[in-house]
Amino acid sequence: MLEIHEITMEYSHIVLRPPTPDDLNGLCSAAADGEIWKNPFTSFPSIEEMSIYLQNMIKHDNSSLPFIIVDKDLKIIVGTTRFFNIDHQNYRVEIGHTWIAKSYRRSSVNTEAKFLMLQYAFEKLHCIAVEIRTDVLNQVSRKAIERIGGKQDGILRNHKIMRNGRIRDTACYSIIKEEWPNVKENLLNKLKK
Repeated sequence: MLEIHEITMEYSHIVLRPPTPDDLNGLCSAAADGEIWKNPFTSFPSIEEMSIYLQNMIKHDNSSLPFIIVDKDLKIIVGTTRFFNIDHQNYRVEIGHTWIAKSYRRSSVNTEAKFLMLQYAFEKLHCIAVEIRTDVLNQVSRKAIERIGGKQDGILRNHKIMRNGRIRDTACYSIIKEEWPNVKENLLNKLKK
């Protein structure tokens, strides 16, 4: 049975740690950097919604494990990510709900976060698969998932209704345990650059 516990992980430039009530101002600042709530492909919180978003992160249940992404040097919050849809019986998790402040996009932050989470999922939790989903129209996210080694499993048609009323199709990707050694090597090479 998959055992999930709150943990803190770190790499060269980031720390992934559990959320706390003191994170509200940092989350608001990170979200305002790029106005993440205006992204047409997601349903990320606005500044007004951030308090409830944070409360929900803190009171998560056994089906999710949220993280605050912190710039290790500056000690500022730059985004969030989480494990969710945790399948304890079948050793599967999904990575998602990831958003990063605009000034940290195209940096190593997302790659480092995904590396830490994948490493934890495969090497500590002994998952057989890690899933990552995104809006089928979000080409930037799809390319990022493919760049870290995700293989497309399929498309969930008419999967979600977005804030603006658009009906979203969702692209589903996964990395399976047999692929992890090669994915790990490729990610480590990317992070060395």
